[in-house]
Amino acid sequence: MYIVFVAIAIASCKKDVVIIPNNNAPTYSEIPTILLENYVNRLYIDLIGREPLDDEMSSDVQFLRNNDVTLESRDSLIFKLQFDTNFVPGDSSYKQAYFHRLYEMVKVRLIEGVSDGYIQNEMGIHYFFYEVDSIAGNLIQAHNNLIKYYRLNDIINSKTMLYDNLIDIKEMHRTMINSSIYDQINMNTFNFVNAAFDNLLFRYPTEYEFNNSYSMIEDKEPYTVLGYSGTNKEDFINIICNSREFYEGIIHWTYLTLLARVPTTTETDFLMNDFYITCDFHKLQSFVMKTDEYAHF
Repeated sequence: MYIVFVAIAIASCKKDVVIIPNNNAPTYSEIPTILLENYVNRLYIDLIGREPLDDEMSSDVQFLRNNDVTLESRDSLIFKLQFDTNFVPGDSSYKQAYFHRLYEMVKVRLIEGVSDGYIQNEMGIHYFFYEVDSIAGNLIQAHNNLIKYYRLNDIINSKTMLYDNLIDIKEMHRTMINSSIYDQINMNTFNFVNAAFDNLLFRYPTEYEFNNSYSMIEDKEPYTVLGYSGTNKEDFINIICNSREFYEGIIHWTYLTLLARVPTTTETDFLMNDFYITCDFHKLQSFVMKTDEYAHF
């Protein structure tokens, strides 16, 4: 009797499923125009650093509407803003504006957004001392200043080289931390090692990682960091920029800049399947920007 009573009691607690008629989730084609305009506006700001003009807004919203705001249509709009080379007044082209914006964002991330004019001024200083030391016979110091000059020049050139697909986003990061400006911001090896881990990997080094990194740079002897061995500062930079954690850091940075949150472990693992192989930052951006979360749909 007790078992029968319990069974009846449990059955009586079950709630009937209530189905509300005509309450289907709205399709993308029914998204309000104001949300489409907000989405287009956000794409322009995040990708090329400005709001769309009235005719651009009208055209792009209509394009999305005509294609039912599918993921494919969103991808096409993002691709246009990243790679379209047709002339655009004020920007030269969307592609030109996009790569300039990306270059400036990486500079903000790593070297406090210093202007190209500042970089060129530093180049001039290094070249001046290169000439002075050369005349004075201080060949080692002259060589060091010449190296610093060319490394700063590499930063300036990285925008065009990324535009021409001659380097990837990883090489742009490597170029910026391998410079006298990054050294000025993070003076001495102690600060440099901590900053490199924090800026690129979004964490500080463990005691073991710090000690080995510091000794690799200061002692110029073989030490292992992140699974790889190196003997100097340039080796350390190459190791950290080629580490798997560096790629995870780029995904982390992308989510923070576009969604104002860190990616979940599942999201990171999924994106790493492709990004770790291709290092295609533009595709990574597009993946995030196509989502309903980014679009606020």
